[in-house]
Amino acid sequence: MKAFKLLFALVIGAAVCTPSFANQGYQTPSPALAAVVDAKLAPSSYLSNDGQWLALFDRKRIDTLQDLAKEELKLAGIKLNPANFSRSRERNKFTSLVLKHVETGSEIVVSGLPNGILRSPSWSSDSQYLAFVVEQATSANLWVYNVSTKQARQLSDTSLNSVLTSTPYTWLPDSSAIVANAAVNIGKTRISNDSTQVVPVIQQSSGEKAPARTYQNLLTSPYDEAQFKFFAQSQLTYIPLSGQGQPIGQPGLIKSFSVSPDSTNILVGMIDEPFSYQVPYSRFAATWQIWGMRGYTLAELAKQPLADNIPQGYDSVRTGRREFQWRADQGAEVIWAEAQDGGDMKTDVPYHDHLYSLRAPFKRDAKLFAKVERRFDSISWGNGNVALLSEWRFSDRQERVFVIQPRNADKNRVLFSERSYNDAYKDPGYPIYEKNDLGADVLKVVGGRYLFLRGNGASEQGNIPFLDRYDVKTNTTTRVWQSEAPYYERVRAMLDDEGERLITIRESKTEQPNFFIRDLDDKTLTQLTTFEHPYPEFKGVTKELIRYKRDDGVELSGTLYLPPGYDATQGPLPVLMWAYPLEYKDKAVASQMRESPYEFTYIGYWGPMPYLAKGVAVFDDPKMPIVGVDGKEPNDLFRKQLVASAKAAVDVLVEKGVADKDKIAIAGHSYGAFMVANLLAHSDLFKTGIARSGAYNRTLTPFGFQGEERDFWQAQDVYAAMSPFFHAEKINEPMLMIHGQEDPNSGTFPMQSERMYAALKGLGKEARLVMLPYEAHGYRARKSLLHVLWEQEQWLDKYLLSDEKPAEPVAAEGVTQ
Repeated sequence: MKAFKLLFALVIGAAVCTPSFANQGYQTPSPALAAVVDAKLAPSSYLSNDGQWLALFDRKRIDTLQDLAKEELKLAGIKLNPANFSRSRERNKFTSLVLKHVETGSEIVVSGLPNGILRSPSWSSDSQYLAFVVEQATSANLWVYNVSTKQARQLSDTSLNSVLTSTPYTWLPDSSAIVANAAVNIGKTRISNDSTQVVPVIQQSSGEKAPARTYQNLLTSPYDEAQFKFFAQSQLTYIPLSGQGQPIGQPGLIKSFSVSPDSTNILVGMIDEPFSYQVPYSRFAATWQIWGMRGYTLAELAKQPLADNIPQGYDSVRTGRREFQWRADQGAEVIWAEAQDGGDMKTDVPYHDHLYSLRAPFKRDAKLFAKVERRFDSISWGNGNVALLSEWRFSDRQERVFVIQPRNADKNRVLFSERSYNDAYKDPGYPIYEKNDLGADVLKVVGGRYLFLRGNGASEQGNIPFLDRYDVKTNTTTRVWQSEAPYYERVRAMLDDEGERLITIRESKTEQPNFFIRDLDDKTLTQLTTFEHPYPEFKGVTKELIRYKRDDGVELSGTLYLPPGYDATQGPLPVLMWAYPLEYKDKAVASQMRESPYEFTYIGYWGPMPYLAKGVAVFDDPKMPIVGVDGKEPNDLFRKQLVASAKAAVDVLVEKGVADKDKIAIAGHSYGAFMVANLLAHSDLFKTGIARSGAYNRTLTPFGFQGEERDFWQAQDVYAAMSPFFHAEKINEPMLMIHGQEDPNSGTFPMQSERMYAALKGLGKEARLVMLPYEAHGYRARKSLLHVLWEQEQWLDKYLLSDEKPAEPVAAEGVTQ
């Protein structure tokens, strides 16, 4: 109780509720909230293929506003940094590197690296080298760390291009060299936008249906096209460990490249003109070829046309050859899929896809490899006798996985798994992989018959991670190991063939995740890392998984967090509820538990958790399932089920004596923001709402959104009923909206929030709109994150914690109201 009072006093003392919001630009929240932004989380980890070295990279989670303000080009669905020919705003960025030896626990701090951002780490198959990119202001160079010499060095002076390929290099499977994607035009004079060359931009349809989702940052002019070609052009380069690079083939708009398992050939995908102003680069015309390591074309696999007329549907695909990949268990055999239904899953055919194969030297005709009844998803390769073939279908959310014999993939298939891909309880887990003799990633097959699978172990009791051994010959599974309460522990890697020695990640409600070595034979557990608790001020937070029912019988769940030191004698608390709706086709599946009561309590700045410091209870991720029943699509019942889910959540908290029913706020991001506006319009359950980066008018996404496949003209009533913009007059609670001005997410145009705010203001509703400069769908700059926390804190102070109705907020500088 004392801890709660102390923390609450600290926050209130630092940020006294004022009658109006501050009017001086960016703001900083109270200290307890601000500290969450700068908390140091556990590093990202990359385990060597032999299981001996753990590469630990400190994460660069946030940027400066100056970083985001740098020049950025938006071309063909990509945001790129023109100064170094890299994609901008990549999330997996690192600042330092430490290597930890798994057996001895010794550490090596890697020094001698230049100032810059580290990204795209990758171990060589023999585990002797760790490669990574060092990105600086005007370059992105390849570096390698040598395990034997314990030294890192720049491998080549060639600056890499990751405009079309986010990972701009790949190891040869035999570990002898790297194939990198070099930036051809870096350092050259950029193309100027000559006003004398400006021409009208004309587009014309042919009368053929070409539904396209609402993509952003597309090409818009001939100048954009020229810019795209300039920055996307690259040159494949062979770089041996000596560092003397040699060009492979000719420069091109290379969007994909992969080396054959025998390290002798390269599968290359190159974008062709003409481009499109309606779809992103991934659907542009493309040529797919197989090259020798010196760049000679050995085979042309496909000339894909522009795919701007793919039939509507999430499992619809382009016609012709697609999804090229090397067969990992063979030296040089390429596999691809071809739709047998015109790309439309709604077409009634016995097989929706055929798979074809072509072997080196690629001179013969392709052979039919397998027939796929539904839409081809993937193949996990093992050896000549074992592979896993996966197919799926969106209409019923079904997926099936078969054990196949690659020598004759259509004969003697064994059904390994069949379930709704939303059905977590039936998830068999993910296979353990290893490197084969060629150095390629394949299924770990022990004794010619056993596969190992690791999974979350979703169950009625919550997630209980496991390791299973699957017998291919008998089609049976044996549980090797499973996590035990009060810990949440999951397998990261196997250190032997029997599944007796494991590297695991172990955590509890109060203990930060750390790496351990678990020996099942000796029954020992050895801690490998000792990452510190990132939020010591919140150590007293309590956590409880709650289960309850909706009025239609659907079982729901959510995680309740209570402030440090709180006890029941204190009485009901204000509650901040944070949620996100999901669509299902099955009530039972919608009711499933997908969390563990023993996971570490993260306080991260992104969601509702920091506001525990305000003495507020947090109900995180209360399920809001939208279930299609009696032949109806889920969204036919969206509003009714959404309100029913929210009411059930409110009722259970009030019944437990935790929530003050008159002081509950609802919040969410993206589709969660869409949920917030709908709940404020169609219920009176909440005192206020916070909606971030949302969409509110579904007519602006007329060819589908989220899980909705029907277009606006097929389901006008649904689009109208689900759009809170159409019902803004019913919103009678204050709503805070926040949106990044550079949001590229499909559907959540910044205009969505601007128009919604205009509607609320025009109708005389209480609302506030904050547009964040330079920010995208997620927010990255430290100043922005602090300001968002401040905005939300002030809003909750005024509209949730205060019993008085405050004066109208005053617009802050740089903040649109």
